[in-house]
Amino acid sequence: MEMKKRIKLELRNRNPGEVAELVIDNCRSNEGEIDGFDDGFKELEYLSMINVGLKSLAKLPNLHKLLKLELSDNSISGGLELLTEKCPNLVYLNLSSNKIKDYSTVEPLKNLTHLKSLDLYNCDISNPSDYRESIFKLLPHITYLDGFDRDDQEAPESDEEGEDDDDEAGAAEEYYDEELDDEDEEEEEDGEPPGEVGLSYLLKEEIQDDDDDDDYVHEGEEEEADEQEDAATQGQKRKREAEDEGEDDE
Repeated sequence: MEMKKRIKLELRNRNPGEVAELVIDNCRSNEGEIDGFDDGFKELEYLSMINVGLKSLAKLPNLHKLLKLELSDNSISGGLELLTEKCPNLVYLNLSSNKIKDYSTVEPLKNLTHLKSLDLYNCDISNPSDYRESIFKLLPHITYLDGFDRDDQEAPESDEEGEDDDDEAGAAEEYYDEELDDEDEEEEEDGEPPGEVGLSYLLKEEIQDDDDDDDYVHEGEEEEADEQEDAATQGQKRKREAEDEGEDDE
């Protein structure tokens, strides 16, 4: 997809001035030039143009609020002085896997006074054994080169990501606390906590069992009375039959 169309797609009908983050990786530049951008992206803080075939930054618009710029896997070989004019507040710049060969090419970056992290990994400039020492000397204001500081300590995750994680964890904890509060309220309304058998319930069960036993006794007594009545009826019947036979003999 062409870069111009990709930018339009990523805007999703938003005004460019409302966009703070834009990712257009793996689209196609216009013959190595940036295409589809203008100065309307005044609030842009993060821009990623990885693997878009860039050869030049000449058409980069003014992005004075831009803090992080991803330009890895392109064919940029110079023109970095434009960044000091177009993106003067950059804090992070990734130029890995480009065609940067000389220290003189990156020297203009010393004017990016806010720059803290620079990535030149897999560029020809990173081949010499004294590469790291030379870059830190040339750009003494940067803290991290290719993800590591002067003492080879890896750069920590950004504070912003940590804050986002804390916010999500805090929201989850707050939701969980609310759920527990709701359960406690339900327990107070019922008078007995769920999952436990109360005294009233046991007494009710005991009373119900006694009633069932009484019903069973009454049913047994009724059956016994019926049997006695049947036996008496049979006895009277046999007595009458015997008397009738005696009268016939006379």
